[in-house]
Amino acid sequence: MDALRKTSLVAGGFYVLTFVSIPTVALYDPVREADYIVGTTSETSVLVGGALELIVALACIGTAVVLYPVVKRQGAARALGFVSVRVLEAACIFVGVAALLTIVGLRRGGAGAEAVVTGQMLVAFYDSVFLVSQSFIPVLNALLLGSLLYQSRLVPRILPVLGLVGAPLLLASDVCVLFGLWDRLSPVTAIGALPIAVWEFSLGVYLIVRGFRPSPVTAGMVTASTQPAPQVDIVT
Repeated sequence: MDALRKTSLVAGGFYVLTFVSIPTVALYDPVREADYIVGTTSETSVLVGGALELIVALACIGTAVVLYPVVKRQGAARALGFVSVRVLEAACIFVGVAALLTIVGLRRGGAGAEAVVTGQMLVAFYDSVFLVSQSFIPVLNALLLGSLLYQSRLVPRILPVLGLVGAPLLLASDVCVLFGLWDRLSPVTAIGALPIAVWEFSLGVYLIVRGFRPSPVTAGMVTASTQPAPQVDIVT
């Protein structure tokens, strides 16, 4: 297995790994209860959800770092932008998880009824950070990486087209959530995010199963990885 194939496997694995956070929608239900801080609901689901999101944040960074050496050959500025935006996405996820873990900490510390409003504020803060990190930033990711992959033909063009078409749809949905036309957890929001989700999951699966397609972008990398090691003469 050459280095380029290993790169596609690792990148695809990271992309698929970013979907482990899907259950958090249900896992975070208890923390959204108005009296969670003074209630008796189990903390386990919130802690598990936080752990899953931390995995997603690390996988986000992994996708960018692994793909950068390949896609920079198509466009260095956009590739660097993709890495930067992906790291920013991970940082925002960390901040959001910290807000929810703070609620758990207040509960364990016996903060009492006076901390109920604080807990509700932290949940609202998490929702705002989520809108930025896992809804708006993926729009930028799709535009940057999608355009690079579309031009380089490293994967079938239908895959980046899904991302490029889904980006404005998700952006429109985010704007509607921002102005209160519908809720972040509404079915309409899920429909708006579907094309981007399909794009990222399909990209991950394709990279795992098939790897990069032959392209001028990777020609030099393949040549370098298949050259025999230089012979060294040992003089005795």
